[in-house]
Amino acid sequence: MTQVFFYHGAADKIAAACALLSGAYAKKKPVLVYALENAVANSVDRMLWTHAALSFVPHCRADSPLAAETPILITDTLETIPHDERLMNLSREIPPGFSRFESLIEVVGQEESDRAAARDRVKFYKDRGYEVRYFDLSDR
Repeated sequence: MTQVFFYHGAADKIAAACALLSGAYAKKKPVLVYALENAVANSVDRMLWTHAALSFVPHCRADSPLAAETPILITDTLETIPHDERLMNLSREIPPGFSRFESLIEVVGQEESDRAAARDRVKFYKDRGYEVRYFDLSDR
């Protein structure tokens, strides 16, 4: 069963997501980043290029010719991507087919609309028997 992790209370949701992606890359763990909104996908892409002056996190869009050899992929669709280890959800929706992934990482900001959507997703997961683990980012 998919492990579900909620990282909530992030002052900057994109920065928190990039820090988590950087940590996953350091541990050689590939991640598929689900971002329905193009502005969110672009922000993640831009921040991964610039967030740490002395490190680089290899990443690209899932439709790139380099996707097969890149550990961090950014996408707005999950149907055609064979990756099934880690999924990071940066949308306010339930990712389609999330249950095929070993783990689902949800990143939630402090904005009330983001928090309300996250509460709905938590209820959805719990109602289906998934254990949800929480990590508070509000004091970082």
